[in-house]
Amino acid sequence: MEFFQKEITLKPYPRGFHLITREVLEQFPELQKIRQGVLQVFIQHTSASLTVNENADPTVRVDFESHFNKMVPENAPYYRHTMEGPDDMPAHIKASLLGASVQLPVTNGRLNTGTWQGIYLCEHRNYGGSRHLVLNAWGNT
Repeated sequence: MEFFQKEITLKPYPRGFHLITREVLEQFPELQKIRQGVLQVFIQHTSASLTVNENADPTVRVDFESHFNKMVPENAPYYRHTMEGPDDMPAHIKASLLGASVQLPVTNGRLNTGTWQGIYLCEHRNYGGSRHLVLNAWGNT
């Protein structure tokens, strides 16, 4: 069994849900060495998150953003953490709901996901900036 780890930086994305599968794979060629194993992607931030979902129809990502904004609104009168702007506390809540990591199976050097699945960066801030990911892959080579 081998273990690979790499830290990567994503370009800044606007608020919303963005497919980053290609970016992750392009920046982590070591994944191709794994016959059977696992890829874990972890985001080092508390106001953005990761999830796996639909990779074909972009309206799914638009609907995610719309729904999360209704579910976790800005300017709720009970928020106390408001120093960093009205999008900050909702961003922390959204990030906790979705999570800081995803784990995917790897088979013959490729992600073994469903036909319509991709990795999303869920950017919950209006201006979140560059996001940092830690990629871990392990398995039989």
